Amino acid sequence: MGKQIDEFNEYRAKMNDVILGKQNKVINRLFNLDTNTYAEGALSTKTKEMLGLVASMVLRCDDCIKYHLGKCHEQGITTDEMYEIFAVANIVGGTIVIPHTRRAAEYWEELVNG
Repeated sequence: MGKQIDEFNEYRAKMNDVILGKQNKVINRLFNLDTNTYAEGALSTKTKEMLGLVASMVLRCDDCIKYHLGKCHEQGITTDEMYEIFAVANIVGGTIVIPHTRRAAEYWEELVNG
């Protein structure tokens, strides 16, 4: 993977270990609920990751955007599909989402091209 991706994944894993290691019941349950929300169900995991990405872009959470971009890549989403996802996020969220789209496009390029 690329440097940006490696740094993000390493930091996320390290801090999740720290947070979950404190054994706070509410936080651990929240993390578990988040994991289970994206499991295969009536909606495919691929669809859920696309929805998560749109929501993250509209909410303007760069960490969440990177996470869902990685998951979308794992699900085999194509670049054409990704740009349609970006379009939905921008139409729903408005022009304030454009800077996040730029960073998302940069991260996506690194995912696709290494």
